[in-house]
Amino acid sequence: MKFSLCVVGCGDFARTFAATVRSELGWLDLYFASRDEARARAYSSEFGGAGYFGSYQAAAADPKIAALYICTPHHLHLEHARLAAANGKHILLEKPIALTVEEGEEIAAFAQRSAVTLMVAENYRFLPPVAKAKELVDAGALGQLRLVQIQEQYPYGPGGWRNHAELNGGGVYIDGGIHKASILACLAGPPNEIYGIAVPPGQPGLDAEDGIVVVNRYDDGLVGVINHSWAVGQHTGQWVSISGSAGSAYFELDGSWIELIDGTGKHRLELTRSERGLGPMVREFYESIREGRAPSMTGPQGVQDLAMVLKAYESMRAGTPLPFP
Repeated sequence: MKFSLCVVGCGDFARTFAATVRSELGWLDLYFASRDEARARAYSSEFGGAGYFGSYQAAAADPKIAALYICTPHHLHLEHARLAAANGKHILLEKPIALTVEEGEEIAAFAQRSAVTLMVAENYRFLPPVAKAKELVDAGALGQLRLVQIQEQYPYGPGGWRNHAELNGGGVYIDGGIHKASILACLAGPPNEIYGIAVPPGQPGLDAEDGIVVVNRYDDGLVGVINHSWAVGQHTGQWVSISGSAGSAYFELDGSWIELIDGTGKHRLELTRSERGLGPMVREFYESIREGRAPSMTGPQGVQDLAMVLKAYESMRAGTPLPFP
């Protein structure tokens, strides 16, 4: 029997998601819901969907739908997650989990009360190089971690709700940078101090920051550095560098390999390719429901990722490092 997942919100990322997973997951029936029924119908037709809905309420109420994948703007996550839980639907919720920690905690609480699975759609944790790096770190292959650097710079001018700080929650860091904060938390856990530093704006007319450097410090001396910017001439790639007392690792987030340097030399570990980690993410969501267990990216973890981003913003405004949490 196929797993019926309805994509709520037919925007740009819903298109990317549907185009990716329909070729990877033959056990998945995709439905689409939009406030514009014609748009939902068009998405279903284009991506081989099993059906469509002209309202989010109709999708949530339909008994054949097992779960909702909420891809609506950030400021609507609380409303739409509440709708899903009230109708007994499992919830795959785009990052950030909400606009505030309090909203995120509320989402996690009512999902638990409704006995539905809540998973934050943090697809970067499911990228093969990130998963392999996590395995190497946990196995002690790199020794004690000393420095983790994560960088992405690409030209992007957000429009619509994404260029409205109150609806988006901020700028580049809460929008795309939260992926990098989540990777750092996955590899090293939460820091004890966060310092957010705004770089000079490169695009006039934006409602929030288009570049930021974040430095996370840990009790054991580890330093994590994230550099994320929209204000560049061309995409410089997404890469992660990890240095430890016994070795180091380097990989590109959209790659299918990881370079490991240890006491025996330099090794290139070839990995399977997964477009944006979306297939493994949905598979984990489905298996957690089928097995009756918590998913590997829970609501509280999504709240923690959001809290790290918001603390970086608070630090950026204060001009000083701040303790976390």
